[in-house]
Amino acid sequence: MNYAKEKIAIVAVSRDCFPMTLSETRRKAVVAAYQKKYGEIYECPVCIENEKDMLKALADVNAHECNALVVYLGNFGPESSETLLVKNFNGPAMLIAAAEDSGNDMLDGRGDAYCGVLNASYNLALRNLYAYIPEYPVGDPEDCADMINDFRPIARAIISLRKLKVFSFGPRPQDFLACNAPIKRLYDLGIEIQENSELDLFESFNNHKGDARIPAIVKEMESELGCGNKKPEVLESLAQYELTLTDWVEKNLGEREYAVIAGKCWPAFQTQFHFVPCYVNGRLAAKGIPVSCEVDIWGAVSEYIGTVVSEDTVTLLDINNSVPKDMFKENIEGKFNYTLKDTFMGFHCGNTAVGKLSFCEMKYQKIMARTLPVEFTNGTLEGDIIPGEITCYRLQSTADCKLRAYIAQGEVLPVATRSFGAIGIFAIPEMGRFYRHVLIEKNYPHHGAVAFGNHGKALYEIFKYLGVTEIGFNQPKGMLYPTENPFA
Repeated sequence: MNYAKEKIAIVAVSRDCFPMTLSETRRKAVVAAYQKKYGEIYECPVCIENEKDMLKALADVNAHECNALVVYLGNFGPESSETLLVKNFNGPAMLIAAAEDSGNDMLDGRGDAYCGVLNASYNLALRNLYAYIPEYPVGDPEDCADMINDFRPIARAIISLRKLKVFSFGPRPQDFLACNAPIKRLYDLGIEIQENSELDLFESFNNHKGDARIPAIVKEMESELGCGNKKPEVLESLAQYELTLTDWVEKNLGEREYAVIAGKCWPAFQTQFHFVPCYVNGRLAAKGIPVSCEVDIWGAVSEYIGTVVSEDTVTLLDINNSVPKDMFKENIEGKFNYTLKDTFMGFHCGNTAVGKLSFCEMKYQKIMARTLPVEFTNGTLEGDIIPGEITCYRLQSTADCKLRAYIAQGEVLPVATRSFGAIGIFAIPEMGRFYRHVLIEKNYPHHGAVAFGNHGKALYEIFKYLGVTEIGFNQPKGMLYPTENPFA
C-alpha cells in the first residue's frame, strides 16, 4: 500500500479528585463497543492522573507501535497531563469525552467530562497544539466508538503525509501557470519533494528499452483494456514508461515511505516519447500512486489525500465546460433535481483509471492531434466516468504561500456526454455560485481532485488538522458568500 495503516491507541485520563475506576470502566466500555462494531483498537492500561502517568502511558503506546491516539476523558481529566500526552506523542491525536451514564447514578457516578473538554481545549491552545475534536465530542460508548471510527481516515492521512515524497518532472507548461506550486508549504506539512528534469526522465525511459518485464506489463494492459484496446501498437512503449516511473520511485524514495508523481505530458513530451502518458497515469492511480498532469504538484498531493481517505482510486480533472442547454433539457431537466448552473463537465485527456469509467477505449488525444501527427498522441484512455457520488476538492498553496482548500460534494449523473476524453457530467448543488465565489474568487486552478463517494467530512477535518483556515465549500442557497452581491 502507498499509505500508512493506522494503529489507534485509547488512553483514559482521570482527575485525581474523581474516582479513577469511573474513567477506567468507561474506557473498557468504549473499547468493547468499538471492537464489536469496527475491529481492533489498543487499550492502554495506564490511566493518567499526573505527568508521571503520562510518561508511562506514552512509553506503553509507543512500545505497542501505535501511530494514532485517542485521549478519552472518562471524567473531568487532568488538563496539563492530557495535553502533554498530545504534545509528546508522535502522531495525530483526537480528544473525546464520556457522557454521564444514568440519572440513577449522579453522585459518585458523575464524571463532569463535558466540563473537562473545555479545559483540555484551552490547554491545547496554550501549547500551540492541535487535536481532532469531533463536532459533538461527548457520548456514550457506542457514540465514542463511532467518533473513533470517523478519526481513522483523518489519522491515516496525517500519518501518510508526514512520510510522503513528491516526484515532479520538468516545469509547468507555459500558460498553465495557474497550477502554481510554491513548495515551502510542502515542507511545512512534512512532505518532501524531489524536482527532476524532463531530460532525466527521458534518459531513464530510454534505459528501460528492452526491459525483460515489459511483456508482462503489456499482457496486464491487454487484459485490462479488453475490447477497448484500439491502439495495441503503443502498449509496449506505455509499459516501458510505467516501469520507468515505478523504478524511479523505488530508487529515489530515500527515507520516505510513500510517493506521488507530478508528471509532464506536453508540449515536447509527445514529440520525444512518441506517445502520451495518460493511460499509465490512470493505472498508477489505481495502484495507489496518483500521477497528476501538467506538473500539478498540489494536484498530486490533493489526489493522494483522497486516495488515503477513500482507500480507493481517485482522479484529477479539469473543471472544464458547461452542459449545453439542449442536452440539459433533454437528459437532466425534470429527471434530476438540479438546475443548469448546478451542472458542468469534468474532463481530462484520459488519465482516469479503467475501473472508474463506464466504458473505455485506448485512443489518440484529439486536442494534441490538431497540431501533431496522430501517432504521437496515442495512449489516452477515453470513456464516460461512472455515475455516483463524488467529492471534488483541492488543497493549494497560493503564490504567497498561504494554504487554502475547497470541498464540494455532488454526483456524476448517468447521462452520456457525447464527447471525448475521460469525462462526466457532474452535478453539485449551487455549483454556479461556488464556481464564481470560491474557485474564481480565490484563484484556484482548473484542476480538481475527484474522490468517488462522499468524503467531505473527513477531508474537512484533515484540512483543519493541516492548519488550513480557509476551506471553501458549496454553500446552500440563502447562505451568501462574503463577495456575493445580495441584490443580484
